[in-house]
Amino acid sequence: MFEVITISFAFFFGLAVRQVGLPPLVGFLAAGFAINIFGPSLGLPKYSGETLGHVAHLGVLMLLFTVGLKLKINQIAQPQVIGGALIHFAISVALFAPVLALLMGLDWNTALLLAIALSFSSTVLAAKLLESKRELGAFHGRTAIGILIVQDIIALVVLAIWSGQSPNVWALLVFGVPLLRPVLHWLLDLAGHDELLVLMGMLLSLVIGGMGFEAMGLSSELGALAMGVILSTHNRAKELGASLWSLKEVFLVGFFLQIGLTGLPDWGALAFALGAGVALALKGGLFFVLMIAFKLRARSAFLSALSLTAYSEFGLIVAAGVLPEYLVPLAIAVSVSFLISAPLNRYAHPLFDRFEAPLRRFERDTIHRDEQPRNMGDADVVIFGMGRTGSAAYEQIVAQGLRPLGLDADTYKAESHRQAGRNIAFADAEDSDFWRSCNLGRIRAAILAMDDLEAKLVAARSLRQRGFTGPIVAHALHESHQQSLSEAGADFTYPTMTQAGVSLAEETMKAMRAG
Repeated sequence: MFEVITISFAFFFGLAVRQVGLPPLVGFLAAGFAINIFGPSLGLPKYSGETLGHVAHLGVLMLLFTVGLKLKINQIAQPQVIGGALIHFAISVALFAPVLALLMGLDWNTALLLAIALSFSSTVLAAKLLESKRELGAFHGRTAIGILIVQDIIALVVLAIWSGQSPNVWALLVFGVPLLRPVLHWLLDLAGHDELLVLMGMLLSLVIGGMGFEAMGLSSELGALAMGVILSTHNRAKELGASLWSLKEVFLVGFFLQIGLTGLPDWGALAFALGAGVALALKGGLFFVLMIAFKLRARSAFLSALSLTAYSEFGLIVAAGVLPEYLVPLAIAVSVSFLISAPLNRYAHPLFDRFEAPLRRFERDTIHRDEQPRNMGDADVVIFGMGRTGSAAYEQIVAQGLRPLGLDADTYKAESHRQAGRNIAFADAEDSDFWRSCNLGRIRAAILAMDDLEAKLVAARSLRQRGFTGPIVAHALHESHQQSLSEAGADFTYPTMTQAGVSLAEETMKAMRAG
């Protein structure tokens, strides 16, 4: 009965909100509260919350593991990441604690803990939304994730101090974890490409990272993230993350359902959540100001801040450990923040375009950390997106005696290509400022090799609006995308999978004739 009710509620609520343009996770939140209300009358057993909590925990661990697979250590060691996280935490606590103490009549210790819980941003929501938009590797995505990781570490320290718990003597073994890198890389090479690869991902995220770190008195979430980081330099890290995608998504449904199952709110909890929802504007605005202060452009500052404008599930973890009487109000506040943040992030790029003029007034007149190229040099062909498809196109263009320029929104990917001797620059095709300032120079053709459809549509339209008359060639992951790309200005569109099949058939025919 438990499976019947939870799966049914999750599916139909998720389907309902998708019809009005909201992410399914908003429906999963609503489904959790609906199960809480109607579950007992439908015969849902009392232990269902515990069971779902375990499933939810597995989903969070697997999500953090896959985030770690895409993380570079020097991503955290950035001024805007460490400085932004620490300063935002200090200011948030300094502002929230007195307000909560005065308005709610709380003692200072309780007000301080509530303020700390509200200062964190949601790792699960931000990673989920950035991943769905394929922006985890973009500059603003990496900045947001880096800040979230620093916040999570702060949360773990707070929990350890106030709960009276501390790592045991075995925690010293954590300093030897980096020594596991060669062994884990070797195991990943041996795991192949099928079910063993999935099992290895689960072993590292749930067993070694999760249960292993927990046994040392450390956070299982931190352990899962650490295991991902250790494997992030392996050339099959992306494949490992992709193999866990569906399993992780199913488990994460349990996380969002669990929030609703935490408890039903009273009027006090609803008033608290409403006030916290209003304060979200302050939370996001402070992040924007800090990112500008650390020399980010207005667009990167806005997109990073918007990703961080939601209250954190780690706040619930802190509350469960040291402030259990406020767990339900905080759960409602987190839910409200998700309801506000999810649709805003869905339309993040159009929102920035709409308010770009006033937001750019805050931008500092200096060299920015996310500066983009203003001219294309002597390149003949520009390639947007330097993944496998873009890289293959680059090499083929070079073989034809032409001069290509590759552009990618992932700063680390662009840097690795440059170190390999390729003419690559960091640039985001969805950034209107890039299109206003760039000089197309001698560019005769453009290749759109990004996976994200919206990015390709923006690039095609922007090229035409800039007066570019050369051919625009785009690959399409689905045949349904071809018409949209043609309408945006692409001259030639190729369904990648179809063309791969055609090429295989042609090679087969050549081999048969040769035989």
